[in-house]
Amino acid sequence: MRCGAFGDMVLFTAMIRELHAKFQCPVDILTSGPWSEPLLRGQPGVGEIWTVRSRKTPYWLSADQRRAVRRLRERGVGPTWFCDGSDAARPLLRRAGIPEEFIVDVRDHPLLAGEHATQQWLRLAQIMPTALGAAAGTATPGVPGACLQVSDRQRADLQTWLQARDLSATPLVLVQIGNKRTMRRGPRRLAVNSKYWPNERWAEVLRHVRRQCPGHAIVLLGTGPEFALNQEVAALANVARLHNGADDLPIPRLVALLARGAGLITVDSGPAHAAAAVGCPMVVLFGKASTSLYRPWGVVGAPVTVLSGLIAGEPDMLGIDTSAVIAAWSALQLRAPDVHARS
Repeated sequence: MRCGAFGDMVLFTAMIRELHAKFQCPVDILTSGPWSEPLLRGQPGVGEIWTVRSRKTPYWLSADQRRAVRRLRERGVGPTWFCDGSDAARPLLRRAGIPEEFIVDVRDHPLLAGEHATQQWLRLAQIMPTALGAAAGTATPGVPGACLQVSDRQRADLQTWLQARDLSATPLVLVQIGNKRTMRRGPRRLAVNSKYWPNERWAEVLRHVRRQCPGHAIVLLGTGPEFALNQEVAALANVARLHNGADDLPIPRLVALLARGAGLITVDSGPAHAAAAVGCPMVVLFGKASTSLYRPWGVVGAPVTVLSGLIAGEPDMLGIDTSAVIAAWSALQLRAPDVHARS
């Protein structure tokens, strides 16, 4: 059980991969959010996916929770890993009749100093429920990092999408400006958004990318609520061959696009983790989140440059200068055009 944001679920692929290798059978997942199903469905090692929209809604008012409990009961008792820091979803396991001795709870195994999220999940996958009678740490964990595979269907869908925009034969630079807080408009958007980086700085970066990569098209990523923000930045940048894709990038297409891109400039976000999971080189801007814990890390090993800044001695994305982003991007080794079609 893991109820996390888009990026959290990308990182969680490390544990899915490890448990699948250990038990040689698909790993069923109970999760939340609309992103988990399209992100994880069809990935290696993934079995059934059950989604609850809210863990905090009273049980008898939540059809999703009751459906998940019913399916867990039908599935039967088996080793279970509870991977949430909150206990909001814990009662679902109890209602499903899963005994405590079959559950490994992440809260009983705190994060180690300097540990990355994927390393934590690999370590947790080595810990067996007491009902199995196995000791912790009896095997060497696998390779840290997230991994996503792109299906032929995703590639075909992306190719159709690119052809419609006359981009099918063009190398692509990808840029993720917004994040999940972007949908909050006006002053509140800025007040609560620790991953906000000023539009004027983004525009300056885009002008540099256009000069450095004259043969590339630039595609701005995002979800529907981020479309308007992208338009604002595009107007400020005023460069040619700049495409706003935020109104038409469902998750499977986004992942395929990240697998195709020559490189990505992004804030700390779900797409940053997905990009690392498919081997897209990137420059990523961090705000208050821990870089040691949450830096994008993929098993493919694509180059990732992490930037962070300080304001009044505290981590703050606003402390990152435009010149630092431009320098990092200029030094980044982009993927060559002949690998764009592969993942």
